Amino acid sequence: MSTDRAPSFDLANPSIVDLFAGPGGLDVAAHWLGIPVTGVEWDDDAFETRTAARLDTRHKDVRDLGPWSIPSANVLAGGPPCQTFTVAGSGTGRKALDVVLALVERMEEGRYAEVKDVLANMEDERTGLVLEPLRWALKALDDERPYEAIVLEQVPAVSPVWDAYAAVLRRKGYGVDVGVLRTEQFGVPQTRRRAILVARWESEVDLPKPTHRAFRKGAAQDSGDDSLLPWTSMGDVFGAEKEFEVVSNYGTGGIPSARGRRKSTEPAFTVTGKISRNRVIGRGPSPTGRFGAEHAGQLQTFPRDYPWRGNDWAQQVGNAIPPRLAAHVLASVLGDEPPSETFLDNAVTGSWWDHVNCDSPLPEAG
Repeated sequence: MSTDRAPSFDLANPSIVDLFAGPGGLDVAAHWLGIPVTGVEWDDDAFETRTAARLDTRHKDVRDLGPWSIPSANVLAGGPPCQTFTVAGSGTGRKALDVVLALVERMEEGRYAEVKDVLANMEDERTGLVLEPLRWALKALDDERPYEAIVLEQVPAVSPVWDAYAAVLRRKGYGVDVGVLRTEQFGVPQTRRRAILVARWESEVDLPKPTHRAFRKGAAQDSGDDSLLPWTSMGDVFGAEKEFEVVSNYGTGGIPSARGRRKSTEPAFTVTGKISRNRVIGRGPSPTGRFGAEHAGQLQTFPRDYPWRGNDWAQQVGNAIPPRLAAHVLASVLGDEPPSETFLDNAVTGSWWDHVNCDSPLPEAG
């Protein structure tokens, strides 16, 4: 597609409520596409960033709200906290996976009080947060105002939960697609895998198709499927003249001392909340030898001038969905035409303030 315009949508007047909205990864994509969005986020640091970015926000716990709280929204989105499900986290979510899947069945049956009692006694309360988007979706159905579209994202370890969600939503009347997407295949300069669920009320829906080649260690950037664009490297983002190498904070193969390494001619490792600990050797974008918030945000495809605030910027950046991936996912569930790469290139490299109303009032804490 040659046009540099945003895609058109066949869902009339979409308006999004974004649960666990974080610093605004999906919100940024929604603003690029011209879609109103209200985020729900209780973390003070993320709220501070969202306030500076002029994002509409409810500074509350999603468990204290429901569809009735934001009645104008007809699209439900969410990326629940993933720490207990990740390899890097404690792993309590993986241990409790069978329990969570059983709770999905109880929620479909409307046994919310039982579910609440079980969650209250779990080892890590964050594990149960993965069920909140389903509660919102089912409550909307109970109110006979089903969300017209649903978008959910998480780490791949949560795929069984999304599969269970999908089964429930199909029985309720949704068309659903679920899968794991590789972010570098959508122009993100980072090898990150995300489990994505998209659903559409009484309509079939598909996950977006890759636009870029998959990264293979040692393979040339221009090798592979000629119908796809080359993956994006860190050098493409920061400038080819800034040759550098990134030494990951993580060990590989279970050996803490065996740090992974990536050259600037390659995509970044998965950006996590520990990205500030990665060492940058050579002529990197920062003279400190570390990535700052601006650089980490760019690896996630946030605009360079995105106003990061708060005390824990690294965790905020690491928790966010890359806006460029989110734009593809939103377009796939809301319409039949993906955003053009020219449009997305311009959005990512342009100013954030071109896409937000700077004259709008700041979000309120309530």
